[in-house]
Amino acid sequence: MRKRVQAALLAFVVLTVAAFAVPLLFFTASDRTQELVLARSSDLDRFGSLMDQAATTGDVSGLAAEARRYTRLYGEALVVTDTGHEPVVETGGMRAADPAVSRLIDAALRNQTAHPTRSLTPWSRGYRMFAEPAGTGTRVSGAVVLRASVRTAANDITWRWAAVLAAAALVAVGCTALARAVTHWVVGPLRRLDRAVGRLAAGLPPAHTRASGPPELRQLATGFNRMASTVTAALEQQRRLVADTSHQMRNPMAALRLRVDALHTHLPATANRTYTGVTTELDRLETLLDDMLALATAEHRAGELTVGDGPAVSCDAAAVAAEQHRRWEPVARRAGAHLTVGTAGPAPAVCTEHELAQITDVLLDNAIKYGGAEITLRCTAEGPWAVLAVTDDGPGLDAEELDRATQRFWRSGRQSGTTGTGLGLAIAEQLLAGRGGRLELRPATPHGLSARAVLPRADAADGAR
Repeated sequence: MRKRVQAALLAFVVLTVAAFAVPLLFFTASDRTQELVLARSSDLDRFGSLMDQAATTGDVSGLAAEARRYTRLYGEALVVTDTGHEPVVETGGMRAADPAVSRLIDAALRNQTAHPTRSLTPWSRGYRMFAEPAGTGTRVSGAVVLRASVRTAANDITWRWAAVLAAAALVAVGCTALARAVTHWVVGPLRRLDRAVGRLAAGLPPAHTRASGPPELRQLATGFNRMASTVTAALEQQRRLVADTSHQMRNPMAALRLRVDALHTHLPATANRTYTGVTTELDRLETLLDDMLALATAEHRAGELTVGDGPAVSCDAAAVAAEQHRRWEPVARRAGAHLTVGTAGPAPAVCTEHELAQITDVLLDNAIKYGGAEITLRCTAEGPWAVLAVTDDGPGLDAEELDRATQRFWRSGRQSGTTGTGLGLAIAEQLLAGRGGRLELRPATPHGLSARAVLPRADAADGAR
């Protein structure tokens, strides 16, 4: 956002400075051109008066002497003719017979003046031609043609343009510095708020943002700090309750199991069924506590990784898949299922081996419990992603069940006879989210379920950095 605001302000500064500087450049060029025209027009008027006097007296010596002095002083050529187009004075190598000069003389003898109209520029070179009739009123006694150099005027325009551009550059630099300061003043508090919101969204305690910037942003920062304190306290209490409950109940659960096991030897045979039910529920309760603690840990870790990547980690998902197949194949076989593994070469994933093994445990455990007779564990690389998929040919889940499958404690009503806490997929989803991945649940063909753990590829992430 800061770059976009600065770009917009800089564009406005450039357009504003250009809107003032460009017309000023043209004005200075036109003004200096007009100065040249007025000065040379004054010279032409003076030589026209001298020619009119010479025509009356018949003495051209004064005119000729004045013309030669002018050419020596300014280096500009003059041609003065009478009404018969005959040259009276020619200086600086310019001749009345030259075609361009002759056309100007003809126009002057028709009582017409010829002055350049195009404005000069810093890169103008050469000469400009001026012509005026000699005489008074409508009486023409001759013609005066002047070839004026534009070098001095062009140099003056160059200095004036340089001054205008330097001033425009200083104004642009000042406005740019002001725009950066204003942008930092406005956007700085928003960036701090954005970081604080990111931490709060990840479930981590955000640092209180400093109230600065415009009054509206200061009021927003103050309100956010109050809200963040309240939300953070509530989330921390909830997290601590789950973690502490899971942890603190371990000792009573262990003691209860010891007492139940100790009672087993004193129970009659008719109580075996009750004893088995109690131990089964104890096992389920212990599993539930373990899963609640694992979920709380996964959520906290996912929040930390959301706001900060932490140290770079990676593992070979294909190697993890092969190891998990070795561990889970006997379990699947005892459950009457056939577990196969397939890999297509190494698939480096942004994840630790322990995390990916935990995710695979959840997916394989669900497939063995609720899937069919054929289970496939496959690891592939799909573009920038490493994908570990567990597919079974069981009854699968319908569309509504797929939407709810990752909710905490949710279990399909069709598997009421199996054990489970309903937290496994929620734990896997949090572990994947912390590493920038996702859990995808899809129907398998022709029936069954495909659970895909999708993680960024480590080699693709390294290339992006």
